[in-house]
Amino acid sequence: MTRTVAGRTDHVVVVGAGLAGLSAALHLLGAGRRVTVVEREGGPGGRAGRLDLDGYRIDTGPTVLTMPDLADEPFAAVGDSLRKRVELVPLHPAYRAHFADGSSLEVHTGAEAMATEVERFAGPREAVGYLRLRDWLERLHRAQMRRFIDANFDSPLGLLTADLVRLAALGGFGRLEARVGRFLRDERLRRVFTFQALYAGVPPARALAAYAVIAYMDTVAGVYFPRGGMHALPRAMADAAAEAGADLRFGHEATRLERSGERITAVVTDRDRVPCDAVVLTPDLPVAYRLLGRTPRRPVRLRHSPSAVVLHLGTDRTWPQLAHHTLSFGAAWHSTFDELTRTGRLMSDPSLLITRPTATDPGLAPPGRHLHYVLAPCPNTDIGPGAAAWTDLAPRYRDRLLRELERRGLAGLGSAIEAECLVTPAVWHAQGHAAGTPFATAHTFAQTGPFRPRNLVRGTENAVLAGCGTTPGVGVPTVLLSGKLAAARITGGRGRPGVPHDATQEASA
Repeated sequence: MTRTVAGRTDHVVVVGAGLAGLSAALHLLGAGRRVTVVEREGGPGGRAGRLDLDGYRIDTGPTVLTMPDLADEPFAAVGDSLRKRVELVPLHPAYRAHFADGSSLEVHTGAEAMATEVERFAGPREAVGYLRLRDWLERLHRAQMRRFIDANFDSPLGLLTADLVRLAALGGFGRLEARVGRFLRDERLRRVFTFQALYAGVPPARALAAYAVIAYMDTVAGVYFPRGGMHALPRAMADAAAEAGADLRFGHEATRLERSGERITAVVTDRDRVPCDAVVLTPDLPVAYRLLGRTPRRPVRLRHSPSAVVLHLGTDRTWPQLAHHTLSFGAAWHSTFDELTRTGRLMSDPSLLITRPTATDPGLAPPGRHLHYVLAPCPNTDIGPGAAAWTDLAPRYRDRLLRELERRGLAGLGSAIEAECLVTPAVWHAQGHAAGTPFATAHTFAQTGPFRPRNLVRGTENAVLAGCGTTPGVGVPTVLLSGKLAAARITGGRGRPGVPHDATQEASA
């Protein structure tokens, strides 16, 4: 049995209407709690927000949706359905990868289609290796999901299960790059199945092989796009929560928490006071700890993931070599990760994610126009340029990115721009994200599973944390799970729909 909030929990206030907060709200509503959500912005979404710019409808946060069954769980908690509210379009290919040597690869999530593509790209031996890798990824996912990802931890002893033995036997505690290298010899292919480690904030050469589960989500489980953009997901969640009885208060910023001893008795916003029996806090950890008035002690300072520069472009044309998601790899690889995580320099030979959402949903731009989202990983402000430095650096780096993209085949990109928005670590910093990164604390071994900042905080009996900084971590599927796990701390909770209560408790123990 895992710890739960003691005492009354009839009325819960959720601070933040991002994916984690809305997930928590729906699971709490499904368990019969009265829920009030306070959100400082004028609408839902949090990091998964929306910017309307000159007729372009821009997703300001994640652009990749995987594991839609996990996204459906909060809806199912209130008897609703994600697919009733949002049209999910499967992407084929999930990605297109371009390499510095001029080669390209379509990344399919179907086994047969991908094996055929790998054979075309790198030969029959690599195709066989891919199928072995795929089998390993599937087994790795099965070993981790129930007890390590979709689970609350009270101590490292929670790791001691049969699945830990299975994970160890699969090589999950080795290094990601080396483990994938056992299946694939082609260095370009290894990149496709290891670059996801950057989402976890750790270079593939140093990341635990267990984090190949992110590659499973990307390359096996399928990649989807919600029609209307990624923001359609939190918008649908907010609508479902409102219909299930939640009191959604947008434009209300939580400024402090009232206490009686170790219990929170009310959330005070810049507009009113909301009494409560329990609270779920979803802001970035420094903001949540400031509201709580205490920061948990850790033997070593938290390390944060790299940040990113994002260039949103509305253009009067597009380029046929771009899929919905395109990975543009530079020639450099290991030195790139050293720059991002050790030396703090901007990538000298960048690898970029280019998303063209209008390839799937033309309605996100004016007629005949196109949206392009360019994500360039960069050092966070702890080790790289500080937030203030980006005032002068931002326009120069924007021009540098455009020159590099034109050099890589997007001829005329600069002159095709009609609307744009540049997001840098300074913007993330101003939004309250520690170290100027939206990717929170890195998933090093010392910041993973039971060693990650807990969703219960000592000294406060009835507050629970949710979001990418706590359990289980960064990414849309895991952030949605963090809301579910936070709700379970309050309700004693059920897990996946259809799983008996006793089985869920046993799985979380």
